[in-house]
Formats: sequence, C-alpha cells, structure tokens
Amino acid sequence: DNRLSLIENFLRLTFGFPVEQYIADPVIVRAMEQLLILHADHEQNCSTSAVRLVGSAQANLFTSISAGIGALSGPAHGGANAAVMEMLDQIQAENIDPRDFMEKVKRKEDGIRLMGFGHRVYKNYDPRARLVKKIADDVLERLGVNDEKLELAMKLEEIALQDDYFVERKLYPNVDFYTGLIYKAIGFPTEMFTVLFAIGRLPGWIAQWQEMIHDPETKIGRPRQIYTGHAEREYKAMEDRTGTSELRLAELQADIDKRG
Repeated sequence: DNRLSLIENFLRLTFGFPVEQYIADPVIVRAMEQLLILHADHEQNCSTSAVRLVGSAQANLFTSISAGIGALSGPAHGGANAAVMEMLDQIQAENIDPRDFMEKVKRKEDGIRLMGFGHRVYKNYDPRARLVKKIADDVLERLGVNDEKLELAMKLEEIALQDDYFVERKLYPNVDFYTGLIYKAIGFPTEMFTVLFAIGRLPGWIAQWQEMIHDPETKIGRPRQIYTGHAEREYKAMEDRTGTSELRLAELQADIDKRG
C-alpha cells in the first residue's frame, strides 16, 4: 500500500488479514522504526565483515548479503536477544530469586551465563540500551501489558549496576537485553528475532557493498593468520586413524547446537 510507510506496510503484511483493514498503532510503528535504526550495522562486526569480505571478491549484492545473513544465523551473533528471553524464562520457570541467579553467574555455577550484558566495543553502558529500555516501557504501556519478564530484566540490571563484580568487568546491558521483550509484546515469535535483526542491518550492508564495489582501490580481502597448531606430524592412512572426520564434525556440530 503506497499510502503507508515501510514499517506500516511491514506490520500490515505480518499481522494483517487480506479481507480486513489493518491500521498500525503509531506507538508500535515508532518503536519498530527506532529498533531497526538501533540495529543498524555497527562498526566491522561479524556479519558486516562477512558482507565486505565476500563482496571484495566482486560477488554480487545478493550473494554478499547472504553471507551476512549466514553470519547472523550463528547464535553467538544473531541470537543474543532470543538467548535473553530463554534466560528470563528459565529464571521464572525455576522460580529463582534474581540475586541468587546473579550469584550463580558470578560463581559460574552450572555453566550459567548472563545474557544481554557486555559488548565488544562499548566498555560502559551501551547507549542503545538506554533507548531500547525506554521503547520497552512505551510499548508495554501502550499495549497494556504488565510483563513480569520486564520487571525481572530491570531487577537483573539493577543488581548488576550495583555489584562491583559486574561493574569492574564492564558488564552492562547491551542493545539485545530488552529487544526480545518488545518484539514478543508486539507479537513476533522468537524465531523472527534474528530476521528483524537482519532487516535493520540490510541498509548498512547494502551501502557497504556499494561503496566497496565503486571504490577502484578495493582489492580482494585476504585475512592473515599465524599458525599455532601442531608441528610436522607423520602421515597416517585413513584406516589407521582413530574415529572419522565425519564423526568429529558431527560431534562439533552437536556441541554448537547445544551451546546455541
């Protein structure tokens, strides 16, 4: 519908029905606009670097963008806000006191991790997180949602900001800490979170690719590495090796899936 903005059309196509008129709530539209801007490509992160590296080989736009999407599919990059929701769900399901949970995090008990805290670049409070927290308040108030998860998230933040353990390690809420709560309240399933992340990244990825392709100084990317593995080893025939490469790969993938 050309009468609607990009976000209004996106919400209509996502939540509307063909035979019914869909009018997007202005508060939700504004929130989505802000969230996509806040999720724009942010320095040379993993997915943006993937786009540039593949694009440097003069791969077309669609192939280069696919590389970025592939990078975002990894839970360590694109799954942070979903991981926050899983953490909050677990705390609620097991009826864990927030302070007890934070103590378990400090003791690294049972492999418990504090999701949605810390950033590779921001060593203080992520400025995007402040904006997202305000968006969460606005959206939940507009929808009339009294979300216990939001209260729990705010309690975890309060504890972390007052605890020297987290302050000394620069563990402050990042942009992913509150976004899952907002998306869930709007009606997006958890499986859509990374898709929304990618939509926010797309304009920057496209701009990066276009800038690089039009730069005559661009050369194919060639990351360097320093080998620190085994020294020279004696060759072993396949039948003399313990296990198979297929088995080891399967074990590695199972470990990644478990962590994800």
